[in-house]
Amino acid sequence: MAETANDGPLTGLRVVELAGIGPGPFAAMLLGDLGADVVRVDRPGGPGLGIDPRHDVTNRNKRSVLVDLKGDGGAETVLDLVGRADVLLEGYRPGVAERLGVGPEACLARNPRLVYGRMTGWGQDGPLAGAAGHDIGYIAVTGALGLAGEADGPPYAPANLLGDYAGGSLYLVVGILAALRHARTTGTGQVVDAAIVDGTAHLTAMLHGMLAAGSWQDRRGANLLDGGAPFYGTYATADGGHMAVGALEPRFYAEFARLLDLPGEVAAARDDPGRWGELRGAVADRFARRTRAEWTEVFEGSDACVAPVLSLREAADHPHLAARATFTRHDGTVQPAPAPRFSATPAGLRRPPARPGAHTAEVARDWGVPRLDDHQDDEKGPRQ
Repeated sequence: MAETANDGPLTGLRVVELAGIGPGPFAAMLLGDLGADVVRVDRPGGPGLGIDPRHDVTNRNKRSVLVDLKGDGGAETVLDLVGRADVLLEGYRPGVAERLGVGPEACLARNPRLVYGRMTGWGQDGPLAGAAGHDIGYIAVTGALGLAGEADGPPYAPANLLGDYAGGSLYLVVGILAALRHARTTGTGQVVDAAIVDGTAHLTAMLHGMLAAGSWQDRRGANLLDGGAPFYGTYATADGGHMAVGALEPRFYAEFARLLDLPGEVAAARDDPGRWGELRGAVADRFARRTRAEWTEVFEGSDACVAPVLSLREAADHPHLAARATFTRHDGTVQPAPAPRFSATPAGLRRPPARPGAHTAEVARDWGVPRLDDHQDDEKGPRQ
């Protein structure tokens, strides 16, 4: 599929992604969503999500070539791509890229303007740098996991959104874009070390300020924004659904109390933390009397700051999200549309998820890397 002039603000940017799973592919997807020409270097029998590649949304807006970095000429082939790229992105454990011959020193020697993005959980140095890990462990040691859950229960993991993607992928992309500006100003590239522990810790900046000021208690379920306040949390409905309440400001709370039909004396407990248990019980009792759909209708169009808690499948049909086309269907898969939005250079879905090795000949031609054709015999996947 040919790319057009309005493929996003990063049109013309060339990115090499060394295949992995988790936050690295998501970061590369985001760059691709914004218009970059992302070439994913897959290896035979390489990593994947264990699902049909057609549905691996994190590989959309990319092209894939198949290269065995451990095989003869593999590293040199990747370096040929690097010589024509603006960005390289890898998510190996520290030292692995170097052993494969595609570490920062080799890549920057080939292309001094290159931005070399490194995505890890623990970072490139420190006692745990070489240790295995996953999202839940990274956010655990930063204090972020301890924020989620009931006060008298265990913390719960919010999938892998907080660590892998918020603390990892998004910080890597910010770092890459900043380093690109520096490279274009000075002609000198650099390494971006994006560690999930660093990014996740950075996300807690406001809370650390509140903790220092004495306005945040260092325990779960005891604060304004962690479910400690009865006017900021979730409540079960009569049909087993839930409603999310965020009526923080007095005028929004007044609207919430009115529509929930709370007695005035009970509603006044908002201003007395000693009575928050009483208020929470009254709010829970009210919500338990109607279904989620009924409460959604009650609060619709109000400034009470109440919303239904939807599942992933339900979210795409929410009237507001549908009106904004926040979700889209592409190649048979419902998925989030590219974000954010741009007035002059709109992003879009140009390509379905790339199947491993499906674009080797195409990339060899477009990037001028004939060596890639040597790997054609290894390709088994269908073209797209």
